[in-house]
Amino acid sequence: MGMNILNARVLLPGGEIRQADLRLEDGVITEVGTAGPHNGGTVNAGGLLALPGIVDLHGDGFERHIMPRPGVSFSRDLGLLDTDRTMTANGITTAFHGLTYSWEPGLRGRDAALEFLQDYAKLKPRLGCDTLLHLRFETYNLPALDEVASWLRRGMVDMLAFNDHVDHMFGHVDNHDKMSGYTHRTGLDRDEFMELLGRVHARREEVSAGIERLASIAREEGIPMASHDDPDPEVRSWYNGLGCSISEFPLDEVTARAARNMGDAIVLGAPNALRGKSHIARLMARDAIREGLCDALTSDYYYPSQLQAAFALAREGVCDFPSAWSLVSEGPAVAAGLADRGRIEQGRRADLVLVDDSDPFLPFAAMTISRGKPVFTANGLGCPG
Repeated sequence: MGMNILNARVLLPGGEIRQADLRLEDGVITEVGTAGPHNGGTVNAGGLLALPGIVDLHGDGFERHIMPRPGVSFSRDLGLLDTDRTMTANGITTAFHGLTYSWEPGLRGRDAALEFLQDYAKLKPRLGCDTLLHLRFETYNLPALDEVASWLRRGMVDMLAFNDHVDHMFGHVDNHDKMSGYTHRTGLDRDEFMELLGRVHARREEVSAGIERLASIAREEGIPMASHDDPDPEVRSWYNGLGCSISEFPLDEVTARAARNMGDAIVLGAPNALRGKSHIARLMARDAIREGLCDALTSDYYYPSQLQAAFALAREGVCDFPSAWSLVSEGPAVAAGLADRGRIEQGRRADLVLVDDSDPFLPFAAMTISRGKPVFTANGLGCPG
């Protein structure tokens, strides 16, 4: 059994948007054009936009589904289901779910990571979004090296990112709001947290060797790697030499341009692009896009941002709409080595989103389709009349 989508405005690979029908069978797009009579369900899109499903390389908004307020936690399995519903309702069909494994106790510690992995394995068959694991490894977490190496070898990790927030934390020890966030998520008081931070920072001479070890395994296993918050071209070049070809949130234009010259993929935040500014005064996504220094926009901490940012970029003249949508579909798919999705064409995986753009300032997903099956619908679309 398959599915027909009739009367859609389809974004084609060359950037043209054309009225067309789509035929989906066995999770794959089999026809783009005029769908003849077939078995299976039929959806009359009624002129809605048919777009490639959104690919999210970095989303850690999940943490807010677990701990919506400091010190208030809910079960991880409930958080996973709620996150899945939020993602599919915003057109996300592939998500690299960001799991931070840190030297910190609490929300980002070892126990939390192991509990997440257990719940993730249990619930993955029930998730509508194709949810993959993006392991955000804090590079000072040296006691976890053997464990993470085994996860890489066992195929448990779909993307490995190297994060270092130790120096950033030292820079905010007098910031009450930041310090409150650290203590709430770790369960430590300020003195306990500062004592732990100092002990962890003392490992700094061993960190590079740990990164090199995990990068070597990731290369052998064909796992894409990202470096997080590249501060300068020298750091980006070092990571590039390790086979880490994704620069995730480079801090400035000089570093982003260095990544471009190395042929690396540049990932920036869709919230930054949507708001028109960085929430922490770093590289402006819109400036980078104008300069050709962005390949992918990711949800980061706000799942609705990818869909909304693509329309905002086109609406406000930053780039044309096909280019903007590529930043949330084909661009991230290419960066992650997912050759089967990101475009609407025959033979590609049938990951689609039908978007109602009748209000150009607030478009929304009317139907999200993952591997040929609707996983979200709104306003009765697809229901018998």
